[in-house]
Parts: sequence; C-alpha cells; structure tokens
Amino acid sequence: MTFPSFRTLHPDEGPVRVLVVGAGRMARVWLRAILSSPGTELAGVVDLVPTTAEALVCRAGVPDTPTGHDLAALAAATRPDAVVNVTVPEAHLPVALAALALGLPVLGEKPVAATVPEALRLAAASETTGELFMVSQSRRFGRHPAAFRGRARLLGRPGILTTDFFRAPRFGGFRETMAHPLLLDMAIHPFDTARWLLDAEPVSVRCEAYNPAWSWYAGDAAATAVFEMTGGIRYVYNGSWCSVGLETSWNGAWRLSAELGSATWDGEHPPEVQFHDADGVPRSEGEAGEEAAPEGVAGALAEFVRALRTGITPTGEVHGNVLSLAMVAAAVTSARTDDRVPIEPLLEEALTEARAAATGPEAARLRAWPSASEALAVAPRGLHSGG
Repeated sequence: MTFPSFRTLHPDEGPVRVLVVGAGRMARVWLRAILSSPGTELAGVVDLVPTTAEALVCRAGVPDTPTGHDLAALAAATRPDAVVNVTVPEAHLPVALAALALGLPVLGEKPVAATVPEALRLAAASETTGELFMVSQSRRFGRHPAAFRGRARLLGRPGILTTDFFRAPRFGGFRETMAHPLLLDMAIHPFDTARWLLDAEPVSVRCEAYNPAWSWYAGDAAATAVFEMTGGIRYVYNGSWCSVGLETSWNGAWRLSAELGSATWDGEHPPEVQFHDADGVPRSEGEAGEEAAPEGVAGALAEFVRALRTGITPTGEVHGNVLSLAMVAAAVTSARTDDRVPIEPLLEEALTEARAAATGPEAARLRAWPSASEALAVAPRGLHSGG
C-alpha cells in the first residue's frame, strides 16, 4: 500500500515554533525540553482553563508567552509550526484531529489515543492531511536502552525477552480506581520498548491480571502477560504496582536470551551481555554516539524536529505506534476473558469501529484501507515541501 508523504519544513528555517496543548504536570516537562532545545521555540500554551496555562508559563519563567483556551484561535494568532499534545488520553483524538486539520504536524504524549479505533482514525487523518503525527514513546530515547538494543543485535536470533516491573507508588486520584491501572497506565512503555528492541510485532497474547490482598488499588494492579511475537519470539511481562520493597527501576528489569548468548539491563545502568563463545566477541556499531543523543522527552522532541527537517520517518510515527496500544488492549481483553487473544482480529474489529465512528475527512481514508494490518504495515516517508 502506498502512503502520502508528510509535509516537512525547510531545513534552513529557524527553530520550530511549537504550540503546547495541555498545561498539566507533564506539560512542565515538555516546556523544559522545548525551552532548552536550540531546535524549538515556544509559541504558546493552550488549556481549557486559561489560568492554568498562565500559571504554567509563569512557572517556566516565560510569562509573556501567549496563552488561551482555544487551539484554533491561538494557532491563528501565533502561527506555530507544530503542536505538542500533552492532554489526557481521552482528549488525544479531538486535539490531534483539530491540529492536523489546521495543517499542523503533531507530537503527542503516549498513548496515541484512548482506544485502538481512535488510534486508527488518527493514522488515517495523518494520511489525509499529509501532516506528520508522531507519538512520544520517550523511554526509547536513552543511551542505556540504545546500548541494550545494540547488544541484542549481536546475539543472533532472539528467543525470549522478559521485563520484571515491581513498584509501589501511591498516586491517589484516578489510577487507584481504574480497572487495570498497571496495564492501562504503565505497561505501554515496556510493550513499546519490546517491539523496538526485538524489531518484532505482536501476534497474540495470554494475560492474567489480579490484585494482591494488600493492594490499595480498586482494580487489578498486577499482571503477567506472554506475547507471541513475529519470528516465534516470546515476550514476557511480569509486573505489579503494589510490590513493596526491592523495587525495580521505573524502566523495569530486562533479560534477553538469544542464539549466541544473553543480555540484561536493570533499567538504570549500562546493560550487560555474555556470549556463549567468549572468543571473537563482536563490537556493537554506533556505541560512540550513545551518550551524546538527547534522552527521554528531549530525545522524542529532537526526533520530531529531525523528521520535520529531513523527511525521515521518526520512531513513534503513528502508523508504527498503533501496535503498542493494540498490545495493551489485547492484554486487557485476555485478562478479562481468560483466553488467548490474537492481535490481527482485534485490529480488524477496531477498524470496523473506527469506520462507524469517523465523521471527518479521515472517514474516506479508513474506508479505502483494505485492512488495518495492511494499513499499518508501512509508515509514510517525508517529502520536503519548503514550508
């Protein structure tokens, strides 16, 4: 299937002017990244509560930054080059659709949308408008995960990748009332990272979710999921939000068992690797650049800017990111039904729902897709347009 190219900015223009939508806690992190990056400039902040946006820019030390409650109005007044969507997941769809319709590329916080059907609508909208939509999976960006990925490629064919995630945060608020707080709020990070590390896609999942007797969460705060990935690889996620003592890092603890050896990463320090045959161990290419690249949110922002300048499809482009959300949805369905859930039928059911719900320009694109699997198989590449 052939995709339309996304519009790019001229490489010789000044910093990318960014309009931030959403002024909550994560917006503070994004403002720091935008203000400290030589490649970006803060154009304004939008929030449904104007005083919240005003307080955010004052706290960031840029009180003269334009603010407002309406995306279209502030975009018309400030003429940004792009939008960073830092709203709650339920608002990702309407905000991204509005920005793309205004001719603005979007960098959005994870998850891509609240549901897989909504995610498919956004992929179709990106195609229809010709604007880039990238999802920030910020935990892909860092010297240690990059090193772990590099080591993994030296180990030959992977067999099994595991993530242990055990922490005991007391958030309060909405997380403590969710049906599946661990799977819905946190698991997308390691699920997405697993796809990236293995360069493989999910085929099916069997998941059990449960709630320990001492849990302070109303829903299932622990889960074990076994994914079959392409190539016959297995990815096993084992985690808990209410595991007190000996906590893992926020990135979890990882282990890869492969044809030529194994690699581990504790989520905080450099990874370790051991080969079955210690003689003639190859060296990972690209190690010299691992420490220089921006990390976390700053890394996602740099990737977005690079894509807009060069036309190179970024990691996290919407078509490539939908499957990370599909892994979450499939795991929740498996836990609820106590059954193995294949990914492809889930995607096709989501496409049917997306077609029924879409009323905007993306509706025609969704109807033109032969299937969700084919539509997501290849991400679009950029085409320099000079503005």
